[in-house]
Amino acid sequence: MDKNIYKNYLAILREEMIPAMGCTEPIALAYGAARAREVLGKEPERIVAKCSGNIIKNVRCVIIPNSGGLKGIPAGVILGAVAGDASLNMEVLSKVDEKGRARCRELLEADICKVELLDTPVVLHIIIEMYAGEDAVSLEIKYDHINVTRISKNGEILLDVDKAVEEKEETDRGLLNLEDIREFADTVELSDVKELLDAQIRSNMAIAHEGMTGKYGLGIGRVIRENYSHDMLTRMRSLTAAASEARMGGCDMPVVINSGSGNQGIACSVPLIVYAREMELPDYSLYRALVFSNLLTVYQKQYIGKLSAFCGAVSASCAAGAAITYMVGGDISLIKKNDREYPCQYSGNHL
Repeated sequence: MDKNIYKNYLAILREEMIPAMGCTEPIALAYGAARAREVLGKEPERIVAKCSGNIIKNVRCVIIPNSGGLKGIPAGVILGAVAGDASLNMEVLSKVDEKGRARCRELLEADICKVELLDTPVVLHIIIEMYAGEDAVSLEIKYDHINVTRISKNGEILLDVDKAVEEKEETDRGLLNLEDIREFADTVELSDVKELLDAQIRSNMAIAHEGMTGKYGLGIGRVIRENYSHDMLTRMRSLTAAASEARMGGCDMPVVINSGSGNQGIACSVPLIVYAREMELPDYSLYRALVFSNLLTVYQKQYIGKLSAFCGAVSASCAAGAAITYMVGGDISLIKKNDREYPCQYSGNHL
């Protein structure tokens, strides 16, 4: 395989497959607030969170991890500001303790955070404004969940790099195509990807089992398990649903994400892991299939965008189906057929 493509695909996996705790949109708000608090240098007295419509939509109903069951934009922003650790990136809330939760509840009661709809063409766009005494900080996130593009304090510009995340990435997503993704999955040195893939297997299956035993949302995973036949397909569905519901229901366990989304990271991995274990396939078959699935998910999202009306979990599930076809030796024509027909069928059903 061409060395440049090999290095590029490996770098894409390392950029995309990172751990995150909780739904990534409230985590982006918490991260922005934690960064803004660092710049402000003190606890804020007043906060304004300006968000694009897609951010407001995605944050509205999910439970924020480590919050004690809190929901909503003000809760995510305030918890990040008073107890978040921005150095942990998408795990910014992983070290929140009861003292931080209690202070968050106090400031929510004091109504210090106001939310405004941001009039912007950028679907992932956040501006956090913080005030304390005579000091004021403004921090802007655009294009990606932790892509800070502008910071100012008391009118002084500290950072101004308003570039799309594609311009900042070290990788060239334009090199992605189905044939090369398959060749890379066939030939990649497993030592180059084993650490990433082991983390995805370990984290995403752990939260899947937590979702099956814990009390999160409606317990969809258990409903599927208890009301459908006890076969492999049911186990694939139930564990995938359980992992997603636990994550959206405030579970503080991390998920290895894909394309900025935990649900996509779950959907493109858990079905493959269940299949490989049920069929007693060797580890190398699972590893190569996960490489294929993760890269195919990224490839599809290049044309859909980080946040869109088309559910990213559908495209990730499409990648999982194609990867299972790949894992059992299906040729490129069968993989293309799966990749083409699956999203058409499911997007049609949702219209």
